[in-house]
Amino acid sequence: MGENFQAFLNSVVDFVWGWPLVILLFGTHVFLTIRLGFIQRFIIPAIKISFGKDSASKGDVSHFGALTTALAATIGTGNIFGVAGAVAIGGPGAVLWMWLTGVFGFATKYGEALLSVKFRTTTPDGRVVGGPMYVLERGMNMKWLGMVFAFLTAIAAFGIGNMTQSNTISGMVASITTNSEVFPAIPAWLTGVLLAGATAAVILGGIKSIAQVCTFLVPFMAIAYVAGCLVILAMNAAEIPGTISLIVSSAFNGHAATGGFVGAGIAKAMQMGIARGLFSNEAGLGSAPIVAAAARTTNPVRQALVSATGTFWDTVVICALTGLVIVSSGEWLNTGDRVVLSELAFGQLPVWGPLILTVGLFTFVFSTILGWSYFGERAAEYLLGPKVIVPYRFLWVAAVFIGSVATLDAVWAFADIFNGLMAIPNLISLIALSGIIAAESRKYLSGRDGITLSTPGE
Repeated sequence: MGENFQAFLNSVVDFVWGWPLVILLFGTHVFLTIRLGFIQRFIIPAIKISFGKDSASKGDVSHFGALTTALAATIGTGNIFGVAGAVAIGGPGAVLWMWLTGVFGFATKYGEALLSVKFRTTTPDGRVVGGPMYVLERGMNMKWLGMVFAFLTAIAAFGIGNMTQSNTISGMVASITTNSEVFPAIPAWLTGVLLAGATAAVILGGIKSIAQVCTFLVPFMAIAYVAGCLVILAMNAAEIPGTISLIVSSAFNGHAATGGFVGAGIAKAMQMGIARGLFSNEAGLGSAPIVAAAARTTNPVRQALVSATGTFWDTVVICALTGLVIVSSGEWLNTGDRVVLSELAFGQLPVWGPLILTVGLFTFVFSTILGWSYFGERAAEYLLGPKVIVPYRFLWVAAVFIGSVATLDAVWAFADIFNGLMAIPNLISLIALSGIIAAESRKYLSGRDGITLSTPGE
């Protein structure tokens, strides 16, 4: 019975993540890129704004706080195991398609953040809230679809942002420490207790507490992980030119069966790269705009630019480095298990490699749990009102522990299904309201350096 149900779920995952959604997702990336005149050209000004201050009083967190909270949610297991899984199934070419998803996804992340700030609202107790559900309700007069999105998000959060994350780190820590001659064995339940306790200490304080922790944690974990990847790539310096050539050629020609790799054509490389790209950077998913709407900003474009840099850091930088580490190791030819592949690739650097992987994964997972707790909470509040906030937080903490010690094959499948489904209403709003996105961009973007210098009408 269990195997049949899992097989059914896997078939649903394949259906949801079939070519229609892949085309809709990547097509939206390309469409908005063209409609907005290649908004990616503003990446440098956007990064500058990320670290600046906005004098606006409306909003709960700073530009940087909103960005790091969004990055906390997006930089997770997808940046390591997602990349490894894409390579294991789609071949090296999947890395390029994942990278392109990040490049073009900049426009989508920009568009969804702009709309969420424009159509945000203030609760009776003074909190600023927004997201695709409010865009669908206030921008398209389709509250029913906003409720559908909120329901999918509230449920999906427990998959992509909670139980699968804690399950991954508890399993990895147990595996590495059990087989290590350096570290003492750490059982899954202990990891679960520590992770749940740390989560409770942060999320019970709400978005300001989450943003404060993420503002410190995200830069630290990103810099440490990137540095570790660069050290491993330096060890494989002679292999890098050939690795890049292999990634590019495999993206457009596929890769034949070699060694333990079963082979994959261009279609599979493209499908896995784009699908795992969304799982990693979440551009088009509709999650990050929920926290973007809470930012203090003088106009929608400023925060939209800041939010869009998330795809750059997440996919263009971190996922690309992970892909280079994995492909250059050659271990993808020997195993199709994404966890084993990650361990073997980082194991090229004795002691420090596994440590980089473990610490990187732990910080990635913890930050994702924090960020997604806010996304899920806002979605639940949209459906049931403020009374659900405290119970949702306690349920979230409990799920962190359960995820650490349970077998979650079905949860992984449900996460993939709900992620794909929640992207659909968000993408519909982006396409339908693309005219507003373009008009707002023309209204506020000024100056030769591309920084939003003026705020017309304010």
